[in-house]
Amino acid sequence: MSAAPLSTETPLCRATGLVKDFATGRATVLGTKKSFRAVDDVSLEIRRGETMALVGESGSGKSTTARLVARLMEVDGGTIEFEGQDVTALRGRELHDFRGKVQVIFQDPFSSLNPRHSVERLVTAPLVYQGRKIPGGARAFTRSLMERVGLNPDFSDRLPSQFSGGQAQRIGIARALAVGPKLVICDEAVSALDVSVQAQVINLLRDLQADEGFGYLFIAHDLAVVRQIATRVAVMSQGRIVETGERDAIFESPQHEYTRTLLSAVPRINPEWDRRRREAERRREESAAHGVPAAEGAR
Repeated sequence: MSAAPLSTETPLCRATGLVKDFATGRATVLGTKKSFRAVDDVSLEIRRGETMALVGESGSGKSTTARLVARLMEVDGGTIEFEGQDVTALRGRELHDFRGKVQVIFQDPFSSLNPRHSVERLVTAPLVYQGRKIPGGARAFTRSLMERVGLNPDFSDRLPSQFSGGQAQRIGIARALAVGPKLVICDEAVSALDVSVQAQVINLLRDLQADEGFGYLFIAHDLAVVRQIATRVAVMSQGRIVETGERDAIFESPQHEYTRTLLSAVPRINPEWDRRRREAERRREESAAHGVPAAEGAR
C-alpha cells in the first residue's frame, strides 16, 4: 500500500526512505555476503513537542530505526534531517554536536548505567562528553535534576545497584535531560517496569515534555502504554511502516490488517474505546459490502 504523505511543515526530525541491512553469513562463491534488511524504506517525522510512537512486535525494526535516527548506526540508504539540516553524513565535531541534541533512554536502565559510577558522575557525563561547563557545579546540578525526576537528591553519591528498577530509569531520564536535548528517544523505556511504576514514569515523561517542549520518539510494543502517551502512531511490521496516523484514529479506526491484529491483543479496559472501534469496524464492513474504497491513509 502507498505511504501517507509527510507534513509540508518543517518538523523537528524527518527520516526519509531509511534502509539498514545486516550481514547474516559468510560470503557466497561470487564474493557477496548474504544480508537481512532490518529497515526497509522507512519514512517518518517527529514534530516539536509531540510524541511519535513507533509500535510493532519484537523484530519489526523499531529499535534499529531509532538508532538510525540518533545516528548511533550508519544508514545504508535514505536521509535524516534535523531542524531542516541533513545530518545523514555528519562526521567529527558536527556529529558530536548533533548528539547533544538527541538523547536516548534505553529499555534496561541497569545495562545502560555504568555500575561503578555514582549518580552524580552518570548524570554529568553527557556534559563532560560534550565539553560543556556544568552549571552551578556537578553536585548542585545533579541534585537539581534528581529532584526534577522525583529522586532524593541526597542519594547523588549512590551507585545504580542501590536503586530499584523504576528509580534507575529515572536516573537514565535525568542523564538524558542534562544536555537539554530537543529530541528524546525512548526505546522501550517502560517495558521492563511494573505496571504501577510504568504509569509514574509515563506521567513524569509527559510533565517533562510539557516543561521543556522537546519531542519524543517512543518505541514500544505495548499499545496500552502507547495509548497513554502518544500524539501520533506509526505501525511497523517486518522492517516497513504499514500505517501512520493520529493516535485516536489509529486506535479507533485502524486501516491496516496488521494494526487491527495488534489492537486485538490489547486488554479491554475502556468500554467507550471498544464501542467506537466496533462501530468503525461495522462501517468499514458496510463500505466494503457496497464496494466503497477503504479510507485514505491506509498503508
